[in-house]
Amino acid sequence: MAELIVALDVSSKAEVAGVVARLGDAVDFYKIGLELFSAEGPDVVRMVKDAGKRVFLDLKLHDIPRTVARAVKAGAGLGVDLMTLHASGGKAMIQAAAEAAATFGATAPKLLAVTALTSLDQSDLTDLGIGRAMADHVEAMGLLAITNGADGIVCSPKEVANMNRVLIPAAQGRSVVFVTPGVRPAGADVGDQKRVATPAGAVRDGSTHLVVGRPILEAADPVAAARAIRAEMDAAL
Repeated sequence: MAELIVALDVSSKAEVAGVVARLGDAVDFYKIGLELFSAEGPDVVRMVKDAGKRVFLDLKLHDIPRTVARAVKAGAGLGVDLMTLHASGGKAMIQAAAEAAATFGATAPKLLAVTALTSLDQSDLTDLGIGRAMADHVEAMGLLAITNGADGIVCSPKEVANMNRVLIPAAQGRSVVFVTPGVRPAGADVGDQKRVATPAGAVRDGSTHLVVGRPILEAADPVAAARAIRAEMDAAL
């Protein structure tokens, strides 16, 4: 069964408490990103965990191997369930992160490699000096991550079907987590995302975790919006 993760795109613990209380048992998995973590630090992770929820800590770690390994251990110590790092950090960085996570055994967070931000398109790759096509770039970054110890990837729902085809064999029997932001219910505003899909489409293409923020948080009835997306995901299976 695919998981629904609500992005806590807010800037304070007070706002987090309001969201978690309002959504109640409709949601049990939340993403804490860079803005919120920079504002509130580890305490906001503890608060969400204390509420009995799971946490996707999305800081997109990208630094020298030693620093990233220590950051992974810090996140694992907070009890986070998923963590992100940039695949572009390279082989040694990914390996160091995986080794650090492994020291926590069964409670280790799953490490997810970011292949290409969903705000980027082909013209952005050209600006960065990357000559290959977006699909080829995402595939190369995903393979680099999975073959060096990452547990899964974050990628656009537009690429997830191909990434299932490529990465599952490369994982050699390990399960692979496919987290897809850029998910919008049919008819919803796409905001600043350039590569989007509906919840049903993402699940059918192999997403294991869908990240949704504004379509739930800004809905007139957030609980109903979350349940509708959950129902759409379940129906797609």
